[in-house]
Amino acid sequence: MARVKRAAFATETYWGRPVPNWAAADVASVRLLFVGLAPAAHGANRTGRMFTGDRSGDFLFRAMHEAGLASQSTSVARRDGLELIGCAITATCHCAPPDNKPMPAEIANCQGYLDDTLAALPNVRGLIALGRIGWDASMRLLERSGWPMPRPALAQFGHGAVAWSDNRERFVIGSYHPSQQNTFTGRLTAAMLRKVLRQAIELANAKA
Repeated sequence: MARVKRAAFATETYWGRPVPNWAAADVASVRLLFVGLAPAAHGANRTGRMFTGDRSGDFLFRAMHEAGLASQSTSVARRDGLELIGCAITATCHCAPPDNKPMPAEIANCQGYLDDTLAALPNVRGLIALGRIGWDASMRLLERSGWPMPRPALAQFGHGAVAWSDNRERFVIGSYHPSQQNTFTGRLTAAMLRKVLRQAIELANAKA
């Protein structure tokens, strides 16, 4: 749903509805799936594209571009020319929640969209969980999709943490969310995010 507009965007028409997934044009090439939190009120909720039009997206796409996962380093609008490479982006919830904090009912309501997303990306090997909520959603997603995860890993979120499915066919790797709360305080630096992305690429491309 639409939120009160910021003065900087007063003349824009907000997307204001569920934000769709975003994937590389060649779906068969997608090996990594980013799982975020939810559309930001004045970011994706405004532009209609995941992580587009806010500071979190600026930080994320710069690192993705440097890692070879995005065609350019900036993302300001749906049709700005940015293309994903070998990856896709989804979110735990697809509508902007109050205070950027989705309630359990909202998370449960969007589980089906996550299930459909993974089913439509048959060659995904790794999920990059952006934040603790994304980590929990990713672990449960693999569980529901037929890849049991080790019990202790459900509580082991951390930046750079990796959890493999029992059969070693799928993995989840954690990163602190690229929110201003984390990037402005130095909890998440550009170097830290680049390291996780490089590791995710290596794991996704390694032989099982």
